Order: sequence, then structure tokens, then C-alpha cells
Amino acid sequence: MTSETLNLPTPDQIRRSPKVLLHDHLDGGLRPGTIIELAREAGYESLPETDADKLGIWFREAADSGSLPRYLETFAHTCAVMQTKAALFRVAAECAEDLAEDGVVYAEIRYAPEQHLEAGLTLEEVVEAVNDGFREGERRAKASGRRIRVGALLTAMRHAARALEIAELANRYRDNGVVGFDIAGAEAGFPPTRHLDAFEYLKRENNHFTIHAGEAFGLPSIWQALQWCGADRLGHGVKIIDDIEVAADGSVKLGRLASYVRDKRIPLEMCPTSNLQTAAAASYAEHPIGLLRKLHFRLTVNTDNRLMSGTSMSREFEHLVDTFGYTLDDMQWFTVNAMKSAFIPFDERLAMINEVIKPGYAELKSEWLFQQTASTSGSVSV
Repeated sequence: MTSETLNLPTPDQIRRSPKVLLHDHLDGGLRPGTIIELAREAGYESLPETDADKLGIWFREAADSGSLPRYLETFAHTCAVMQTKAALFRVAAECAEDLAEDGVVYAEIRYAPEQHLEAGLTLEEVVEAVNDGFREGERRAKASGRRIRVGALLTAMRHAARALEIAELANRYRDNGVVGFDIAGAEAGFPPTRHLDAFEYLKRENNHFTIHAGEAFGLPSIWQALQWCGADRLGHGVKIIDDIEVAADGSVKLGRLASYVRDKRIPLEMCPTSNLQTAAAASYAEHPIGLLRKLHFRLTVNTDNRLMSGTSMSREFEHLVDTFGYTLDDMQWFTVNAMKSAFIPFDERLAMINEVIKPGYAELKSEWLFQQTASTSGSVSV
């Protein structure tokens, strides 16, 4: 049995491994039961199901339907029940709890404050309610024997006109729970350069931002996000594969944009299951993450929308292990990449890598040694 085989993680080890999540939407990760209870409290009567199990299935089927209107409808339901301080607090606290339960030790969770104003909240009240919820979730996780740190990314909708306002909001709360900025929404017809003033402001303020790019739209979206806007990371970025040629003999040639992304170590926030739902990839086996891993791009593994995709960080890694034979060493590589790419200070990232992530994976790898020793010790003859 080779050392590589010994490192193949079991589902239980995947769940227990320390994981880092950089791309996850707060309104895409609610518990179905919570949605039902919050809808009842708010008098919201438009849910397609009122049984938690059936509602969870409905969300996954809607996301898998291939219908963009039906997919977008899922977020209409979650946002509808996230319009009060109490609701936002609860959703954020449960998010942190759920991620900690799945072995996530650090997460950056994004949401659009402008989508939670229908009941009269201010942007500041939205941010403070979510921040308070994350802190409560961290406390609950610690009380149950788990550790997690959660930072917020404030998202502006790319079809709207509030990006600069949200960027300024992110800057005001940068030392109080908010670690960066993002834009999201339909890429086609809404290039990131529409919000150039927001990105220029953030750069002047030495703040961090990521941009959804290269998911539904191609290389121009990635090029604008990097060369015009100056993104620190790319949300998805799967379309960078369009700038890579693989010859019949297996040799690979990178175009100038792909070379730039790799050379500059620009992090790509890969979300495999979500990419299948949005047709950014045809299957796990055909997902660009396989080739990009071999080419040593700076890749991270993420969930995007845990409710809609019926996923978790553990499930994402299980798919990758099953498809590509990734080992614990590969999982550690993805996780260290993500921690290196987080928007918290360098010394804190380094401490997480050296004191939490590497020791966690070392412990998991050591289990194989003792398991192998135990399985062979009984066969030794004298």
C-alpha cells in the first residue's frame, strides 16, 4: 500500500479536517426549518413548502432545474425572511454553528446589506445584526468544543448603483467584523467596471475586495476584474480554463491572462457543485479544478450556496476525493491556499496555518500510521 493510498481521507476524516471557506453566501445557506419559522413570524406566506425536509428538497431541485428564474426565486424566499435584526442575528449565528460543526475553522461569509432593508432597517443596522450573530455563533461553537472565526464580506449587487455606498460601509466596519468587499449578480451585461469608483475607493483605503468573475461570463470578465478593478481574489474564475490549451499529446499552453493569474498567485474561489448547477462545468470530472490543480494555480474550495446546492465543505471535498483521488495532502494544500488568501492580517493567517491547520492535518495523517500498525502487528510471526 503506497503512502498516497494511506493518505486517502475517509468521509469522517474529511468532516474532522480543518477547513477554510472564502466563498459562501449568507442568504444561500439557511436551515430549511429556520426559513419556515422566520416566514411564520414575518407573515410571509409564499414559501413553496412548509415542511422542512420538503422545503430543502425544493431548494435543491430549483437550483438544479436549469431555469434561471427558478434559481433566482430561491433567493427571493430566503431574503424575504431576513428583514429584521432578530432574523439576521439568528441566520448569522446558525451559519457559524453549522460551519463549525462541519470542521470549518475560518470563514468569510458574504451578503448584500441592500437586500435586507424592506422592513425599515438601515445599512448599519443590517451589518451590526449580522456581526452580532456571527459572534454569537462563534461562542456557541466554542461552548460545544469547536472553534471557528467568521469575517463578513459586504456585497454590492452589480445590476444596482450602490457599490460605492456599500464599499464605504465596508470600510467603516473593517475593524469590527467586516474583512472586505465583493460584487455579485449577473455578469453578462453588468461588467465590474460599472463600479470602478468603488474599487478605486477601496484601493485608496488599502482595503480588500474580491469580485465574482469568470463564472457565467468568460475571459473579459476576469480581465476587467483584475486589470481594471484590481481584485485581490476572483469569485469562481472557472472560465480561466478558456485561456489554456491542452494539445493532443497532453502538453499545456497558457495564454497571457492565465499566465498572469498563475504567476501573480491570484486566488480562485472554486465552487464545484454550484458550478455544475450553473453550467459553468459539465461534471465534477470535467471541472477545471482538476487541470488547474495540476498546473499549480492558487485554488480554494468553497460551497457558494449550501442550501441551494445541498452541500457543505465536507461534501465538496468528498466529491473531489472521489473524482480526482485527492489525498489529505491535497486537502491541506487547498486549505492552506485559502488561509493564505484570507482578508485578515498576515500574522493571524500565519498563526492559523501553523497552529491550527497544519497540526490538524498532521493528526489525521498520523491516524493512518497507527491504523496500519494495528492491522499488521497481529500477523508478525516469531
